[in-house]
Amino acid sequence: MNNLEEVLYLNPLELSGPEQMAIDLFLLEKSFADHNFNMAVRFYTWNGDWLSIGKNQKELPKTWIELLKNEELKIVRRPSGGKAVLHSRGLTYALIWKYPPRNKKESYLKTTQWLKDGLKKAGVDLFFGNEPMNISNSNCFSTSTLADLVDKDKNKHIGSAQYWKKGHLLQHGEILMEPSKKLWKKVFKADPPNIKNEIKDKDKVINFLKESLGNIWPNSKISNYILDQKEKEIIKHFAINKFKKINNY
Repeated sequence: MNNLEEVLYLNPLELSGPEQMAIDLFLLEKSFADHNFNMAVRFYTWNGDWLSIGKNQKELPKTWIELLKNEELKIVRRPSGGKAVLHSRGLTYALIWKYPPRNKKESYLKTTQWLKDGLKKAGVDLFFGNEPMNISNSNCFSTSTLADLVDKDKNKHIGSAQYWKKGHLLQHGEILMEPSKKLWKKVFKADPPNIKNEIKDKDKVINFLKESLGNIWPNSKISNYILDQKEKEIIKHFAINKFKKINNY
């Protein structure tokens, strides 16, 4: 990374889907506006059970619409691509990088290695996925591509997606912990991946991942960043105008 000095770190927040997506997008926009910006990272949880869908997922299954109508689930569209992710008791991360490798494969390897190393510190050995993208399945965790991390039994633990704009990168993804098996089955007609107990402690995982980030980018310095009132207003505007939850069915 070129001249990386500071990595902005936002403390974990539990918010709605539109609010979380708005913060991720705001940080990407900040990478253009702020000359000193190099990278930002944050971890967050969702206020309830949310399904985030990729920007290109146009048709929603009838079962999702029914879950939405019955208020068992809320849905938001991500700025990134990829498939649907059920955010249920897990931990979401976002990494915004001003100077990523332009090669997509290389960028995924670099931006996923710190996750792999961090989870290893938590006692879970993960490996890069190697399956081709299955465009016929709407579930992000049904296949494991290079963007994903799986255990030795091919259970997918972390699924990631990217959004590129003018060479800058937003990558965010879900670290599965204790998803609702009942809701997962209703949404995807399948059981969730069999994940290990070691990665259910969110604070422990965050600490390991922050340490790992510093090892992958040794010239970096993680600095706590607090949003000011003007930035909060911009994020509120994004949440209302760009990421309204999908609820009109």
